[in-house]
Amino acid sequence: MSFELILSNLSNPTLLFFLFGILAVIIKSDLEIPQQSVKFISIYLLFSIGFKGGQELQHSENKGEVISAILFGITIAAIIPIYCFFILRKRLGVSNAGAIAASYGSVSAITFITGVSFLEFHAETFNSHMVAVMAMMELPAIIVAFILISLYEEAATKTQSFGSIIRHSITNGSVLMLLGSLIIGLVADSKQAEGIKPFTTDIFKGFLALFLLEVGMVTAKRFAAFRAYGLYAFLFGIIAPLFNGCIVAYISKFMVDQPGDRFIFAILAASASYIAVPAAMRLAAPKADPGLYIPMAIGVTFPFNITVGMPIYHAIIHQF
Repeated sequence: MSFELILSNLSNPTLLFFLFGILAVIIKSDLEIPQQSVKFISIYLLFSIGFKGGQELQHSENKGEVISAILFGITIAAIIPIYCFFILRKRLGVSNAGAIAASYGSVSAITFITGVSFLEFHAETFNSHMVAVMAMMELPAIIVAFILISLYEEAATKTQSFGSIIRHSITNGSVLMLLGSLIIGLVADSKQAEGIKPFTTDIFKGFLALFLLEVGMVTAKRFAAFRAYGLYAFLFGIIAPLFNGCIVAYISKFMVDQPGDRFIFAILAASASYIAVPAAMRLAAPKADPGLYIPMAIGVTFPFNITVGMPIYHAIIHQF
C-alpha cells in the first residue's frame, strides 16, 4: 500500500468533512446540525442508494452472479459474529459480547456509502447488486448473536421471542428504508425513474458530506464513553475490522472478478453497525452496555475504516 493512496483518500471532500466534525468538537465549537435535518439526510442517503441499486439490479442480466454474491455476503455476516463472540465473552460478558459480535457481523450503510464515494474518487465501479448484498447482510449477524446469547445467558432473552427480535430488526427504520427503496427501484419504470434522477444522484455527495460532518461530531463526543473498558475494547475495534476486511479482500477473488465488488465485500465485512443492531440489541441483549458497543462502532471502527482501512483493503485487492 502506497503512502500516496492514503493521502488521496484523506483528500476526499466527504472524509475531510468527517475530520472537520471531529475538530469542531475538540475546539468546543457550538456548531451543530439540527437533529431533524440529520434524520432527513440519513433517510435520503438510504433512499438514494437503495433506489439506484434497485434500478441497476432491474437491468442485471446475470442472475446467478447476483445470487452467489448474496449467499457469499450472508455467509460472511453469519461467520464473523461467531468468533467475535467467543473472543469477547470472557472479558466482557455474554450480553456485551453478543451485542458487539452482532455489530461487527452486521454492516454499516454509511460505511458502504463512503466506500462507494471512495471507488468513485478512484474512478472504479461496482455491480449494482452489491446494494442488495448489503441489505441482506443486516440480519444474519443479529440472528446469530441472538442464538449465542440465548445459549450462554438464557436470562437475557427469556422475555423476548426469536420472532419479535427479527421483526423488530426488519422494521427498524434504516433497514426498512433501504429494503423498501431497493424494491421500489427494482419494480419502477426506468423512464419514469429518470424524473427523480437529479434528486437521487446529483445532490448525493453534498448530503453525504453534511452527514459525515455530523458523524464526525458524534464520534468525538462518544469516543470517551467507553474508556472504562480500557485498551482492550479500543484494540478490538481496530484489529477485528482490519482482520475481517483483509481476509475478505483476499478470499473474495475466488467468488467475484470485479475489483469494485471485492472492495465492497471487504468494507462490508470490516464495518460495524451502529444503527440497526443497537435497535435490535435493546431487545435481544438488554443487559448489554450501549456505551460500549455503539462508541466502538462509530468512534473507533468507522474512522479507522475510512482513513486507514479502505486504502489497505483496496491495495490488497489490486495486489492479489
